[in-house]
Amino acid sequence: MAATVILQPAGRCSWDEPVRIAVRGLAPRQPVTLRASLRDEKGALFRAHARYQADAGGLLDLARAPALGGSFTGLEPMGLLWALEPEKPLVRFVKRDVQTPFAVELEVLDGHEPDAGRVLGRAVHERDFLRPGVRREPVRAGRVRATLFLPPGAGPFPGIIDLFGSGGGLCEYRASLLAGHGFAVLALAYFGFEDLPEYLDDMHLEYFEEAVDFMLQHPKVKGPNVGLLGFSKGGDLCLSMASFLKGITATDPS
Repeated sequence: MAATVILQPAGRCSWDEPVRIAVRGLAPRQPVTLRASLRDEKGALFRAHARYQADAGGLLDLARAPALGGSFTGLEPMGLLWALEPEKPLVRFVKRDVQTPFAVELEVLDGHEPDAGRVLGRAVHERDFLRPGVRREPVRAGRVRATLFLPPGAGPFPGIIDLFGSGGGLCEYRASLLAGHGFAVLALAYFGFEDLPEYLDDMHLEYFEEAVDFMLQHPKVKGPNVGLLGFSKGGDLCLSMASFLKGITATDPS
């Protein structure tokens, strides 16, 4: 391998943190293909690739060089990450265990796919979901089944309740990332988890009111209100909570 893959920050960073990707040691104007891949916790493979050309000095900097084709085109410094697609159709890209990073492998191949040749350089970049100092606290309070993520420091912090959709269970990845930006975030399950209802038949607003009360009574949460963040069915529930419950200051149903 004749090329060096340069990552800034090197080695490891947060999943929502930009990373600068460059390749040094190429021939002037050399055509290359960059390929990214990762496997999720269930072993599903996700891939992306793009074709590039090095500059006159043999340097390829994705912040300045546009992709010439592949999974995306144009100037997309983070394209190799946002364009990751499953090897098998209809496999959803989800982080299930936020306490472990995703390892993204980056490869530089000589030439342009599908005729790309030998591997010229390789690097692995780990991307975390828990920034340093973020605390993850399982919550089993009354009927509430959730995980609370708290930023570093004494607080109190602005509070958010995070609700996902009709897939059920407890999804933590969005809450964990938000906590890294100064929010106290409650990732709230409401069916298909532990002793909660198995199916999404009917929802009782009292359960969500109990979650709001839990947040407003927590010493690390800054009152007198909390925000709501919802996805799919969680978005519908956010609108219902904002309409009928006290202590809600903002809602973002998506």
